[in-house]
Amino acid sequence: MPQTDGREALSGAVVLLKALAAEVRLAVAAELRRGPRCVHELQAALRLEGREVSQPLLSQHLKVLRNAGLVTTTRLGVERTYQLADDRVGHLVDDALGHSLEGAR
Repeated sequence: MPQTDGREALSGAVVLLKALAAEVRLAVAAELRRGPRCVHELQAALRLEGREVSQPLLSQHLKVLRNAGLVTTTRLGVERTYQLADDRVGHLVDDALGHSLEGAR
């Protein structure tokens, strides 16, 4: 792999990891592993976990995930449904959470 490709890969990985580095965004990605959700469904799921997140703040977090290419959207009428961009994102979230739990033992 040429050095420039390696740098590009590292830069892309940094963008991806930064996007997941906020607790709310990681929680959203974890919820989206279960399937597509609209904002009010994500808000309700976060609330059940004890996280009260306003709709505008949640939308900002979703924008970060979208801009990093981790989440895509589908418009259903007036609502937008969010889903993980691909299975690799879900695996990354699973691995991060699993590693965190192993470290707590």
